[in-house]
Amino acid sequence: VVAEHWKGAARGTDDVVFVLAGLSPGAGSLIGGRLHRGYGGAAGEIGALHLLGREATPETLLSTTDEPLHPLDEQAVAEVFTQAREGDQRALAAMDRFIRRLVHDVAALVLALDPELVVIGGWAAGLDGVLEPLRRELARYCLRPPKVTLSHLGEAAVATGAVRLALDHVEEQLFAVEGTVTARR
Repeated sequence: VVAEHWKGAARGTDDVVFVLAGLSPGAGSLIGGRLHRGYGGAAGEIGALHLLGREATPETLLSTTDEPLHPLDEQAVAEVFTQAREGDQRALAAMDRFIRRLVHDVAALVLALDPELVVIGGWAAGLDGVLEPLRRELARYCLRPPKVTLSHLGEAAVATGAVRLALDHVEEQLFAVEGTVTARR
């Protein structure tokens, strides 16, 4: 979320959620322009939402057979997406399940945080047609559906965000003067 706010899809937006849709989805959020980590640093761990009564794991969601997808890795998932693009009905059903799970996870964040913008990164950023189903379903479930867009930074988002956080720390150490608003306490 920090990288997208700095150099990507969320420039100029201070209330934003970045969802990294991968093997275990996760999210980062800016609230009022500030990174929200949570009390123990675990804010955004939406990959655990399936433990709250939705027992569908990524292995089950993305399976094109009656057995869970093993191994669950990026190559196996890419193959499911390729099969779906080629019109394979079981793969299309797997993608539909994946998108429904993504909607469930994103809706939980949107309802809790009311962001102006949701940025989708990770696997979902490469899926054809993920935005419209996500927007449509968020409109059904959320009191005020946010704008939804794909990451502009792709795989570089996490590393770019880490660089920005490091720069923030260096700038704070170099330029903070005791007694100013930016001084460390």
